[in-house]
Parts: sequence; structure tokens; C-alpha cells
Amino acid sequence: MSLEIRSPKYERAAITIPAEAANLQKRFNGTVCSSKGDEYVIRNNIIDLLEDDIPEMSWAQSSNHWKVTAALYEDIWRKRSLSILSGEDFPIQKEQELLMSWLNPQSHHKYLDIGCSTALYGRLIKKEVTDCEVVSLDFSHQMLEEARIKSEVEGVDQYLLRADARHLPFFSATFDGLAMGGTLNELTDPARVLYEARRVIKKDGAFFMMHLIKADAWYVRLLQESAEFGGITFWSTEESNELFEQTGFRVADQFSKGIVCFTKLIPA
Repeated sequence: MSLEIRSPKYERAAITIPAEAANLQKRFNGTVCSSKGDEYVIRNNIIDLLEDDIPEMSWAQSSNHWKVTAALYEDIWRKRSLSILSGEDFPIQKEQELLMSWLNPQSHHKYLDIGCSTALYGRLIKKEVTDCEVVSLDFSHQMLEEARIKSEVEGVDQYLLRADARHLPFFSATFDGLAMGGTLNELTDPARVLYEARRVIKKDGAFFMMHLIKADAWYVRLLQESAEFGGITFWSTEESNELFEQTGFRVADQFSKGIVCFTKLIPA
């Protein structure tokens, strides 16, 4: 089934992405355009709405564009990060179980993985519910290339979209569920991204969020303050929840381990 997205340049103009682009077992290249004539390239199944239009980035964000970061991110860091950051054994399987429980993906529903990196969440959702539709979005071409490779190896089909999350290229109330894993802390304008997330989620949808919070221990706070110079922001649980509420969400469930916080958001 094809995917309809909103033109980044013309808010009322639609762009139809052919279903072949989501078949990651077969290379797909081409060009798509809106009724207004703005064109975008699909290369190796990655729909590129940015091309050379790179948004302003922090150092933390720019590191995601390095090929070595994309290659090592999931296998070397992401699968171990929760245990490191929480200070106790926390295998990634627990995070995945929580994602599936809180998001509860359903057949024929649509899901968006925002700031997907290697599309860890998007791949899991699609593997668990094969007849749902998944879009994994990131602004790093290198991360999306790695997402394509991992999806191909795992036999997972999904749309891979290169775009700016501050301007999500979708019409309002498009998605039944959203997911974001670790991206919130790296955003230069988190409120704007959350407002966009609120716009594209359906009123009965769920938003699974994994983010990092301020540490209680003073020595960890010193490390966090150093990381903030690189563009990574930490909030307390209360500050995070206030941000969620200000952008149109309500906290439906939440728990944390160390500085790792999991939150289930629903539209307010």
C-alpha cells in the first residue's frame, strides 16, 4: 500500500510514496513530487526530503551523520546503554517488551519512529505486527542506511524517511502510535518536535518515549553538565512532564531506572 505524506514546501500538497519503496529486500530508486511540482529523490529506498538542506545542529546531532557512528551505534552502544545508564542490569529486551506493551501495535494501523537512528523501534513494531504500516524518520542519511541494512537482514519492510522532525511531513492525525528512543535529549528544539508529534498522532493514539533525566548523584550531574556543552539536555522527571503537558500530551504511565526514564504519553 502506498504512503501519502505532506509536501515539506506546500502544507496542503500531498506526495504519494510507492509501496515498492518500503520493500527493503529490493533496491528502489526514483523521484516523487507533489501536485505543486516540488521533487524529492528516493535512493536505495530512502525517501530524502532534505537533500542538501541540512538544519542547524549541535555537536551531538552532527555526530549522527558520521558513518562510524551509524555502524557502531546499535550493536556497540544501544544494546548496552540501558545497563550503563541505569546502573543495573537492564537488557534491551526489557525495553522492547515495554515498547510493545505500552504502544500495543495493531494490524492495519500506522506507526512513526521519530529520530529513529537505526530504526530499532520501527523494526521491532513491524516484526511483531507484520500487517501494520511503519515509517522510520531521521535526519541522518548514514543512520537510515544502517536502518535499511538491518531491516533487509531481518526481512522487515518499512518506509525510511529523511526529514526534519521539527516539520514532520505528514497531515494531521495520520498515526495511531508514535515512538521515540533517546532522541528527545539531543533535540535543539524539543517543544517544536513534540508539538509536531501531537499534530500527527490520532486522538486515541499512544506515544512511547525513552529519555534521560537529571541524575541525583552530584558526580553524575557533573558529567551531564559537561555533556550539555555538546548539545545534550537533561531534565528532571517533573520538568520533562511539564514539557509534555505544555505540548498537548498527558502522562499515562511512567517509570525510571537510574537516569533512564520510560514514559507513555497520550494526547490530552
